[in-house]
Amino acid sequence: MPSKFEPIFIRLRKILQNYSKRLTVTEDSPNRYCLSLATHSHPRLKGPMPVAWVQIGKAYVSYHLMAVYGYPQLLDACSKELRSRMQGKSCFNFKNIDESLFTELADLTERGFTAFKKAGFGSQAGTSLKR
Repeated sequence: MPSKFEPIFIRLRKILQNYSKRLTVTEDSPNRYCLSLATHSHPRLKGPMPVAWVQIGKAYVSYHLMAVYGYPQLLDACSKELRSRMQGKSCFNFKNIDESLFTELADLTERGFTAFKKAGFGSQAGTSLKR
């Protein structure tokens, strides 16, 4: 694990940890943290549906937010700076700590989980995506 990315990983993991009491933590390792919906099964993975994760890669730390994939209109309110960090439809890459972008990403995460909740995800068995 590139040690220069560890502070970025820790900061981004903190955003997701705000939701760890409402979702299932399916991985919590030194280089990957994943939250999943235990009430919904992924058709291909045959396990809990991953909804958000952060992981350290070779060249950056990536933050995946599946709500953006399902609800691309969530990006309409995002800054050009945050959108420039996107790779694919639901992944944001970071090489440095940028508190303003991390604050914006935390807001996007909240709006994404709210959209999932309104769509009925996380409403079974008393599960809520809200913090």
